[in-house]
Amino acid sequence: METAHTPAPVRIPTPDEIRRAPKVLLHDHLDGGLRPQTIVELAEAIGYEDLPGFENGKQPDPVALGEWFREAADSGSLVRYLETFAHTCAVMQTREALVRVAADCAEDLADDGIVYAEVRYAPEQHLERGLSLDEVVEAVNEGFRLGEARAAARGRQIRIGTLITAMRHAARSLEIAELANRHRDAGVVGFDIAGAEAGHPPTRHLDAFDYLKRENNHFTIHAGEAFGLPSIWEALQCCGADRLGHGVRIIDDISVAQDGGVKLGRLASYVRDKRIPLEMCPTSNLQTGAATSYAEHPIGLLRNLYFRVTVNTDNRLMSGTTLSREFEHLVEAFDYTVDDLRWFTVNAMKSAFLPFDERLALINDVIKPGYAELRG
Repeated sequence: METAHTPAPVRIPTPDEIRRAPKVLLHDHLDGGLRPQTIVELAEAIGYEDLPGFENGKQPDPVALGEWFREAADSGSLVRYLETFAHTCAVMQTREALVRVAADCAEDLADDGIVYAEVRYAPEQHLERGLSLDEVVEAVNEGFRLGEARAAARGRQIRIGTLITAMRHAARSLEIAELANRHRDAGVVGFDIAGAEAGHPPTRHLDAFDYLKRENNHFTIHAGEAFGLPSIWEALQCCGADRLGHGVRIIDDISVAQDGGVKLGRLASYVRDKRIPLEMCPTSNLQTGAATSYAEHPIGLLRNLYFRVTVNTDNRLMSGTTLSREFEHLVEAFDYTVDDLRWFTVNAMKSAFLPFDERLALINDVIKPGYAELRG
């Protein structure tokens, strides 16, 4: 006698299940994810005395320092948020410091259940003690390989690719793009521009983007975070970005009627139709005023409309977050299930700047089996 198939019950994942789930991270800043303890020790090693809480020749308590970073970032202003990086960059000016910070990062991400990550940083911000741009890249790559090996020794597999970032208010983007291309077979998977959007449109860096396109290289652009639709339009239609860093303001081109009907404008339709990945960072967006709460974050509507949405951390230190914690907030806000988490994760892996066969292998051999195990 045949029986009707009973579908598996819809289940909200627990925090432990979220942490154990294989996850993919595309938008994480190296200088925004240092361990407070590491900052204190590196500051002491180089004699840096400007950390908040430094007094009478004594470095601050790491716990208190971590709290200061989070509070300073909770200002609601992107400009103020970016000021916190003066301290992290100050202690990342030697080869030894860069190796350590990158190794810490790889281990921390692996401990959070991340199986693939793209971590970005701006080499031009690490030259104050005599390192060259190439030496900065080589040190960071060495640190990531060291961290990957340490994680593997503890049974946690992670792979990290780096995104080389140019600062949008500076004039070195072509030089930095050439640097990224030079190291593309040694761990660097793409390019980015970052920094305050207002007054610094991506079109100022067209020579860098044109160069990367000629070299068949990948790039993402911070756009649509603190600035609106023009920034997104320029990043896509003038510069040719493969992905959008944040892209949260695409919501400005979507209208929702009182009866729940949704209408997409031309730009929003283009972003969805072309499957352009959005590197969403919910907690960071709340801190910079790009969203008012997790429940009202545009990610909810964009997920329902099947945009290519990914979930990210942005700056783990300043936001006091991990990728697992970001998912926990979204699960609480939107009742997301294990299947929703898998959808976000597969989106991210599809959008990574790895070769297609390597992305497919991670999806089929690591991500899908991991979520199948969680579903039971």
